[in-house]
Amino acid sequence: MRLSTYFLPTLKENPADATMASHRLMVRAGLIRPLAAGIYSWLPLGWRVMKKVMEIIREEMDAIGAQEFQLPALNPIEIWEETGRVEAFGDTLFHIKNRPLVLAPTHEEIFTTIAKDHIKSYRDLPQIWYQIQTKFRNEPRPRSGVIRGRQFFMKDSYTFDRSFEDLDKSYGLHREAYKKIYSRSGLKFFVVGAYSGAMGGTGSQEFMVESADGEDTCAVCDNCDYAANLEVASSRKDPVGRVGESRPVEEIHTPNIKTIDQVAGFLKMSTERLAKSLVYNADGEAVLILMAGNDQLNESKLATALGKTAYAMQPEDLVKLTGANAGSIGPVSLKKFRIIADKRLEDANELVSGANKDDYHLGHIDLQRDVKIDGYYDLRTVEPGEGCPNCGQKLRIVNAIEIGHIFKLGTKYSAALHANYLDEAGAEKPVVMGSYGIGVERIIACHIEQNHDDNGIKWNKSIAPFDVHLASVNMDNKEVVAAAEKVFDDLKEAGFDVLYDDRQGVSPGFKFKDADLLGMPVQVIVGERNLKHGNIELKFRNTGERKVVPAGEVIGEIKKFLAN
Repeated sequence: MRLSTYFLPTLKENPADATMASHRLMVRAGLIRPLAAGIYSWLPLGWRVMKKVMEIIREEMDAIGAQEFQLPALNPIEIWEETGRVEAFGDTLFHIKNRPLVLAPTHEEIFTTIAKDHIKSYRDLPQIWYQIQTKFRNEPRPRSGVIRGRQFFMKDSYTFDRSFEDLDKSYGLHREAYKKIYSRSGLKFFVVGAYSGAMGGTGSQEFMVESADGEDTCAVCDNCDYAANLEVASSRKDPVGRVGESRPVEEIHTPNIKTIDQVAGFLKMSTERLAKSLVYNADGEAVLILMAGNDQLNESKLATALGKTAYAMQPEDLVKLTGANAGSIGPVSLKKFRIIADKRLEDANELVSGANKDDYHLGHIDLQRDVKIDGYYDLRTVEPGEGCPNCGQKLRIVNAIEIGHIFKLGTKYSAALHANYLDEAGAEKPVVMGSYGIGVERIIACHIEQNHDDNGIKWNKSIAPFDVHLASVNMDNKEVVAAAEKVFDDLKEAGFDVLYDDRQGVSPGFKFKDADLLGMPVQVIVGERNLKHGNIELKFRNTGERKVVPAGEVIGEIKKFLAN
């Protein structure tokens, strides 16, 4: 491809709204252009990268027996209403004005509808179906370039099985396929246990790229393979436990003392034996949650424990229900409440909590004796430096970008949409499903996040838009131009994708800056000084190494470099 006729609008300056390196470089290098908030046009160079990533995805999906579909982005809203996801997605779901239609953010419902109509017997199972398609989500705050947009490409696939055991196999096939996709795309990634959220189901994992600008937070152990999204992460943290004999409950006057640290200081005791009481509303049900000391409640874990989403009670409602304001609420003699506690407090005694009247606390609380606990759950948020649940070494808390998510859906969608099959005995059963997503743009953005310097992008060969960036330094010199043209022809004949900078009136320095910005794996520089001795200069973008070689050895050197 000749740069003189190729549409490639590079920019010297960074876009004002770009905070991430990938956003800055994708705009500057002419991969994308913004149209509106969270909506981007893909220009020719960026689309070349996109097609390469899609091809890697297709190859690995086809390798596990998946079949490619292409489904409509416009969906009848009633299908989404059957599964309850109009409410689950809320304002994120795009609605078509004056039409009972939505723009699909994902396609569980539609694939399940196809399965309902055509999968009738156990003989029709298993099935793996996928597509690479445009999705739409009305992100309230689109940011970070293509990382979080309102329109994006997703590879979404779905498995249909007879049993949960068969689902485990399909899930495992996808997990291994995803590892190959990300490895082939040149990404350093890790896999974490994750919260299923609006997708529902029995379990899920996310594929993550560590990044200071990432929106997700993960607990990671560098000693073993443990990693988990903070929404589900656990750690080794000693239980509060029991100490001595439980004394009778005692009311303690604690004037104007509200916080855990204030109470601990006033009573001259460890924060560990303070049972913090938090009040939440779960679909109209009042729930009191007990946490040890300064442990922070993880609302995703709470939603899993309750089986539904809950939100913190409003201050005015606290007084009506408990008789006290926040900081003076406790579990003893509290009526009409469901009471649950974090596992660290299981069967603990000699605790202090609120007395359900302002400026008072209760001491010597024994959870076995004084409180009816409806369940103990892992509800706390893991903190940096706590012990890994697997090996005990210290956990790191890191920011990360999600590049893929796989779910064991089970029968959530098949039961709602009546996608059933007949087993060997003629009994009707719901199909067991899995769902698996990859953000295609995110692979590209994360590749750039991990492979760039101050000058520009450093592409891995597998997804680079071109293998070689050829530059003719002096277009006024006929010998230089002739030599560059020959190299161009030779490279193409050898099977390389070549971007040839043959622009007239552009200084060598500007061409070199563009070459580094665009980031092809190999730069071939044809200039007068080296050509006098029959040589051509090579520059390897990833390392910055330069090499002057005889013109006849250029092809061999590039083949050797790219092979490695």
